[in-house]
Amino acid sequence: MSPRYNRGVVTRLRRLLALALALWGLTLAGAAQTPVTTRPFLGVTLTDLTVSAPRPARMLVAQVDLGAPGIRIAVSPPAGRREAVRETTLDFLARTGAQLAVNAHFFLPFPSDELDAWLIGLAAADGRVYSAFETPVQDFALVADAPALRFDRRQRARIVHRRPGGDATRVRERGEVWNAVAGSAQILTAGVVTIPAYRDATHPEGALRPGPDGRYDRSRSWYDLVTSRTVAGLSKNRRTLTLVTVDGKVGVAGLTPAEIAARLARDFGVWDAINLDGGGSTTMAWRDPATGEPALLNTPTDGPRGRAVASSLAVFARPAPTRPAPRP
Repeated sequence: MSPRYNRGVVTRLRRLLALALALWGLTLAGAAQTPVTTRPFLGVTLTDLTVSAPRPARMLVAQVDLGAPGIRIAVSPPAGRREAVRETTLDFLARTGAQLAVNAHFFLPFPSDELDAWLIGLAAADGRVYSAFETPVQDFALVADAPALRFDRRQRARIVHRRPGGDATRVRERGEVWNAVAGSAQILTAGVVTIPAYRDATHPEGALRPGPDGRYDRSRSWYDLVTSRTVAGLSKNRRTLTLVTVDGKVGVAGLTPAEIAARLARDFGVWDAINLDGGGSTTMAWRDPATGEPALLNTPTDGPRGRAVASSLAVFARPAPTRPAPRP
């Protein structure tokens, strides 16, 4: 075989190899964007989605039909010397026998090794309101009297707001407060992304105070941080509860609340949503339908079992109906 012929063969092989690698890369990119959807429990649809843009992130989206038979919502009850005793979301799920759970409130003191904690914002469990609307110390990130996600004893849900006056435990909207969780702000309102802004001399209406130490202001919002996130939202008819975790790494992987809100509105029919505690607190746990054992669905950044948090929101559901085996 002549040297010229060798070079021609090598050139063609290189081109074929480059084409194969390019096609392989496109296949992987397509696979990364393909959601995997399952129905592990009656009335619960779980979507596992890996995104690559605007940066790598893994989203778990659990959508709960609040009218499905057997669906029941629960929130961590009051306990301890303050308002709650910290435990992991995984332990809360295992202890209560729930099928699905996510972390909920921001809390204080943090960082701290103390187990007794104060919840930030409205909290209720089985009809007992045990934390009120408030103006938080972390008002560079959490808005005053942050809206809360409320459920009545029939699992009917809506976003609620503080009623002026009184002891800061009453809401403007009609209906009982049976279970409730609050976060930092409402990030999706009537299908529109609503991220709170900072106030300054020319923008006195801003909901957030710049700080601390000049770290966050109108040019550098706390809501622009890329990290793990937990979000809870409702459909327009308020019959579908959506619980979301996004796994990330500070500054490298993950999504901002605005990016999450936009995707939820576009792809999952979410109409209103609140941003819950995130970062190392972000946790989604379930009771594995195949084994019946509690397990983590996401990958928390605060250890293999997740962070001990002050509250979690749990979903109780019946087993998914089994399909009969196909006839031969």
